[in-house]
Amino acid sequence: MTLGKVIGTVWSTRKDEALVGAKFLIVQQVNLKYEAKDNFIVAVDSVGVGLNEIVLVAQGSSARQTTFTRNKPIDAVIMAKVDKLDISKV
Repeated sequence: MTLGKVIGTVWSTRKDEALVGAKFLIVQQVNLKYEAKDNFIVAVDSVGVGLNEIVLVAQGSSARQTTFTRNKPIDAVIMAKVDKLDISKV
C-alpha cells in the first residue's frame, strides 16, 4: 500500500465500458510527515474521498479486490481514507 494525498482529478469522457462511473484521482505519494514525494499515481476512488485528503492506495492485482473494481482493468485503487497516523519512535 502507498500513503498519498489527493491532489487532482483526471477527467475522461471516453473509456472502457467497465470503467463508466469510475472517478480517477491523482494521488501524490507522501512520507510519514505528510510531506510530498516526487511520485504520483492515478487511482480509482472506491471510498468517496476528496481533494487534499490523505489516502491509502493499493496497486496491482490487489487493486482489483474491492467491490467496485473487481474484474476491471484497474491497476491502482484508493481503498481507504486515513484519519490519523500513530507512529512510535524507536
